[in-house]
Amino acid sequence: MPHTPQQNGVAEWKNRTLLACTRIMLQGKGPSNGLWAEAINTTVYLKSRSPTKCLGFKTPFEALFGLKPVVSHLRIFGSKAYAHIPKADRKKLDPNALKCIFVGYGTEYKAYKLYKPMTHKVFASRDVIFHEQVEERKEDSSSDSHIPLLIKVNSDEDEE
Repeated sequence: MPHTPQQNGVAEWKNRTLLACTRIMLQGKGPSNGLWAEAINTTVYLKSRSPTKCLGFKTPFEALFGLKPVVSHLRIFGSKAYAHIPKADRKKLDPNALKCIFVGYGTEYKAYKLYKPMTHKVFASRDVIFHEQVEERKEDSSSDSHIPLLIKVNSDEDEE
């Protein structure tokens, strides 16, 4: 029946799981909600390379292709990245790298998808250096959960 998602529980549960993972990636370190399509593609890419109980703790990738997936190329979503600019595309004194944000993996080729904030464009590059240090998020100033406790120590009481 139309408009009755409860009749297709497995697909709805999978969609819910994918959206929850995507939401976490975007809220954690992601550049913006405008890149939700890249985030959900990355979520699906990672889920297909993660073991699942229903396949006997094999990955969907392994079940489909018969090979264990290579995971050495995986990076933190939303981390800083520097894409190399080839010599043919730059002049002598131009920078040789472009500061970007990592947003996913190439599907047709072995490359990383990068987001260039200045132009709001997503492009692919193989020659990338990542800076994946975890940065602390700035807390909301209206939150009183991080108010420091100050204790005044009176040295006169210690003498008595």
